[in-house]
Amino acid sequence: MTELILASRSEAPETIARSISNALDIGVTGLKELRSAAAGPLGADIVAAVKLMHGASGRVIITGMGKSGHIAAKIAATLSSTGTPAFFVHPAEASHGDLGMIARDDVILALSWSGETVELASVIMYSRRFKTPLIAVTSRRDSALGRAADICLQLPAVTEACPHGLAPTTSTLIQLALGDSLAVALLEAKGFSAQDFRTYHPGGSLGGRLKLVSDLMHTGDRLPLVEAEAPMSQAIVTMSTKSFGCLGVIGDAGRLIGMITDGDLRRHMGDGLLKAPAREVMTLAPKTIACNALAASALEIMNESRISALFVVEGDRPVGILHVHDLLRAGVV
Repeated sequence: MTELILASRSEAPETIARSISNALDIGVTGLKELRSAAAGPLGADIVAAVKLMHGASGRVIITGMGKSGHIAAKIAATLSSTGTPAFFVHPAEASHGDLGMIARDDVILALSWSGETVELASVIMYSRRFKTPLIAVTSRRDSALGRAADICLQLPAVTEACPHGLAPTTSTLIQLALGDSLAVALLEAKGFSAQDFRTYHPGGSLGGRLKLVSDLMHTGDRLPLVEAEAPMSQAIVTMSTKSFGCLGVIGDAGRLIGMITDGDLRRHMGDGLLKAPAREVMTLAPKTIACNALAASALEIMNESRISALFVVEGDRPVGILHVHDLLRAGVV
């Protein structure tokens, strides 16, 4: 019955699939046209815009109306989270007092596909009056916005995915792609690291993945360690007491030389196991990780090696241990 209703409304599954495929194809074409433009004349303007924003002592003010405004707000959020202080100013609210949010040391990035958005007039005039640098993102360099701007990032003319050519689709897609590209370029220019990223993203699964191994590892008396010559009777007791399912074996100067796991115990099971020294049962060259490594890197090593625990080392000395359960509790997934 549902399929009949869909078919009667020209919403048969194959029709829907075709619409989605066409929209995606048009979007991909738009992105390719943006890429070609960036490799041509647009490239020099993008470089100038990045240098201007990078050198600003203030913030990047992003503005736009309608769908361009939604894209502008997302760009502001991306810039802020990657080391470039930025926020969105609604152009309609700007003329009712929000212009006071814009300072002389700021840089304005204004989005308007036509470049003739009426609500942007007050922002444009304010930027010219107080000599606040203005970067335009528009499809028309000869528009009011394009002519007023210090730098005009002229987007290529693209076909909207909307069959009527009215709903902003491909145009907003390439606006967003350009904004993300600017954010990445600024991130790299500023030397913004994963540790910096962690500062701005302490919550959620991303925050968990950006934690350091040193934040999660067990240290001190919690470490399951025995000397290389210790009998396995002692090693097994230590291994059971510490409850990590593994044991580190240390040699001269406290160096980590091996690791004993449940699998090693099973492979050496026999009458002489309890009297054998730990060095005869251990696996050489165990996987390790540094204190300042990301927790996500630890999880990757565990997954690739199919192990559940990693010793944390400074040089070749064990200073901690990290179990997969520690990563799961911290949200590193």
